[in-house]
Amino acid sequence: MPPIPVETVLVPGPAGGIETDIQDPGATRRGVALIAHPNPLQGGAKDNKVVTTLARTLSGLGYVALRPNFRGVGATAGAHDKGIGETDDLIAVAEYAMARFATRTLLLAGFSFGSFVQTRVAKRITCERMILVGPAVNRFATETVPENTLVIHGEQDDVVPLTAVFDWARPQNLPLVVLPGGDHFFHGRLNLLSQIVARWCA
Repeated sequence: MPPIPVETVLVPGPAGGIETDIQDPGATRRGVALIAHPNPLQGGAKDNKVVTTLARTLSGLGYVALRPNFRGVGATAGAHDKGIGETDDLIAVAEYAMARFATRTLLLAGFSFGSFVQTRVAKRITCERMILVGPAVNRFATETVPENTLVIHGEQDDVVPLTAVFDWARPQNLPLVVLPGGDHFFHGRLNLLSQIVARWCA
């Protein structure tokens, strides 16, 4: 299947324009997938390999995949706001997408810091599913999540220890998918990450 073309738009947000890449599968559309990138203070952006892997996988499954840049990254207005303003921005992008594509079916996905922000978004807007990859639960006050959440983590993550994710998940009775030998950025494991997401969303 050929790659789905990328459209870049500036979505109006609380602090100004939010630079967002969109991959629309067209006639096979089954909903909107909003994907959040890692910490911009450490170089995180919408073109991160984990984020683009999620977008390619989810658009291939029929979701309109949106990858916004957080505040202060690329052409997105504003400055880093520790996840607070970023939450408002993601909600603005979600509402834009659901109105534009005439659907209320929303999937939230995030990687690392992006996972933390998405757990905040899920407290304010209804999502059909949530995918958290390498959630930075040891670095940010990550919220509890809905039951329909997939958590994927690398066994050898040296940024967010696997034990910290288990400690966060255990009180929620939340299962984890652990990638053997995987690090925080899933080097050499992106195809496996894509396969896990595809099976879960099938």
